[in-house]
Amino acid sequence: MTVLPDDGLSLAAEFPDATHEQWQSLVAGVLRKSGRDVSGAAAEDALSTSLEDGLRVRPLYTADDSAPDPGLPGFAPFVRGARAEGTTLGGWDVRQRHTTADNTAVLGDLENGVTSLWLVAGERGIPVASLGATLDGVYLDLAPVALDAGSEVEPAAAELLRLYEERGVAPEAARGTLGADPLGHAARTGDEGFPFAPVAALARRCAEGYPGLRALTVDALPYHEAGGSAAQELGASLATGVAYLRELTEAGLSVEQAAGQLEFRYAATADQFLTIAKLRAARRLWARVAEVCGAPGGQVQHAVTSPVMMSRRDPWVNMLRTTVATLAAGVGGAESVTVLPFDHALGLPDSFARRIARNTSTILVEESHLSRVIDPAGGSWYVERLTDELAHAGWEFFQRIEQQGGQAAVLRSGALREDLAATWATRSAKLAERREPITGVSEFPNLTERLPARAPAPAEPSGGLPRVRRDEAYEELRARSDAHLAATGSRPRIFLAALGPAAAHTARLSFASNLFQAGGIEPVTAGTFADSGATVACLCSSDALYEEQAAVVAGELKSAGATQVFLAGRPGRYPGVDAYVFAGCDAVAVLSATLDRMGVS
Repeated sequence: MTVLPDDGLSLAAEFPDATHEQWQSLVAGVLRKSGRDVSGAAAEDALSTSLEDGLRVRPLYTADDSAPDPGLPGFAPFVRGARAEGTTLGGWDVRQRHTTADNTAVLGDLENGVTSLWLVAGERGIPVASLGATLDGVYLDLAPVALDAGSEVEPAAAELLRLYEERGVAPEAARGTLGADPLGHAARTGDEGFPFAPVAALARRCAEGYPGLRALTVDALPYHEAGGSAAQELGASLATGVAYLRELTEAGLSVEQAAGQLEFRYAATADQFLTIAKLRAARRLWARVAEVCGAPGGQVQHAVTSPVMMSRRDPWVNMLRTTVATLAAGVGGAESVTVLPFDHALGLPDSFARRIARNTSTILVEESHLSRVIDPAGGSWYVERLTDELAHAGWEFFQRIEQQGGQAAVLRSGALREDLAATWATRSAKLAERREPITGVSEFPNLTERLPARAPAPAEPSGGLPRVRRDEAYEELRARSDAHLAATGSRPRIFLAALGPAAAHTARLSFASNLFQAGGIEPVTAGTFADSGATVACLCSSDALYEEQAAVVAGELKSAGATQVFLAGRPGRYPGVDAYVFAGCDAVAVLSATLDRMGVS
């Protein structure tokens, strides 16, 4: 009997160390069985995933995948957090967004876990004159306020500062941001006439009299919502921050004062590792700018769950998306996090939606203990490498903007719009081909769902960069189907003709059913084509049975009145088959053309 040394849980002590090459050999063997004859590094590369910005995620990371030393929290380059204590003392700031003068909703949020308020003010939100009523009963020395007033930032800020004075809030107790963002406003609206002098005056007033208030927000959401990549979001925010530093220092503020007036806002998506890396990379990039300018301190971050990822169909799935995004924002080190309610895309959220939104952060902080460790992703070879690669990509895009004259110049010339549009076009193709799936929309749709009714939300600003959504192409298809249902009492239908036993047709029958429902087309599998009420059919079976039966069954379907016959599988030469649907096909194009053929306008 061999007695193992008492060295803890050395469960693999008697096994020889495996090498990277041995692992690659095993991978190559598995790929060979699927018809891909590759070996060595090529086998590993075959399992890699391409991201935007030229990044590529490999299936395995080791200690050989080096990245620069991230440092320690609270110290340059601030990769691991802008504050030494991170969010360990009380979790991140739970910041709820409000667009209407609803004092009951505001107080309800604050009484149930929300720690700060994001108030959209002005003509597209809460009237400036109603700020006092909206904040009635709010302890302004305890609850930070982040204003978002667009071109009305000056009167909105004046009103908030008046409320502080009227309610006896000491200047040093006032916290939050006045939300001035001239370049963000220009990106949203196309209005370039936002004067900076009043913004500089607010910044000076905050720097000299309100140490807990920041005057400016560097909002990267306009670029994310226009279809930009993570690196483009980073580069545009960096260029905006640099532009504000220049303006503020020219107005007489010191570099340290100017940097202290900025809060950065980023989108958090359900791609958790990319979000974590983006927030870490953002702090590193801003630390580099601050180093060059001679301004100490890290970047203050406000993360918002992505509006782009929110679906209008099966909106309850958004609760899952925002949970992952909030986790990523917290792990990434954001000081403040806003969880958009699951019904955000449908209109004004109800009390249930707001409760779920604020409780998302509460569960992650209080029950999952996510904030008890600073930078929990730190040291991961994957996260550190992705952070480094994304930082380089973001810096490159920032330099391109600066070479073209800066953020204001690329907004004015349309160059930034073109860059974002090109990125979105590439991503749109992936969405159309379902290589980027949208659960409940392009995958596993539910044609019988009943969407919750919501009051219309205030109109978002327009005239500048477009706002995109991942679900927009499929939403258009579903809207056509809804209109047909309302007009005729039934949805457009397709008959799925299953050939052979269940083992032969189940996989492709499920695939075809899923695909056509994504366009609002109801699949019919029972009975005959003549009884289905459909005008289009799709054959579903194995390749072997297609060889035997496809041509005959397609002919029979045509004789029964089918105007078009699809086949679920790779394109082949089957008489009577008009089109093919398969993994990777352009589902949006197929569905749109099918609805056209059915006369569904």
